[in-house]
Amino acid sequence: QVQLVESGGGSVQPGGSLTLSCVASGIVFTDYDMYWYRQAPGKQRELVSIISSSGYNTNHADSVRGQFAIIRDNAKNTVYLRMNNLRPDDTGVYYCNAKKTLETPIWGQGTQVTVSS
Repeated sequence: QVQLVESGGGSVQPGGSLTLSCVASGIVFTDYDMYWYRQAPGKQRELVSIISSSGYNTNHADSVRGQFAIIRDNAKNTVYLRMNNLRPDDTGVYYCNAKKTLETPIWGQGTQVTVSS
């Protein structure tokens, strides 16, 4: 059974930090590029961070570059999104995504992140 399960969301004050986790099952994890997306209230879903299947290549949206880090632990079939210096605009539902060449992407259910004072 193919599944992505996100966790680690919550409520924090501006300037705080959170680390999200996404555990994959039912796939050969090392075959997949991993992505984090988010959707803020009333806004379109946006791509936040990417890590290649090898783990050696990463990229981030301009809005979070230098603020977020994406990490994968192949031994645990897990990808993390480490979010520092959080701002209210970072509020939203964060989704994990797995993509293998020529296959339909796999999505998690999402985890809520709320940044407010």
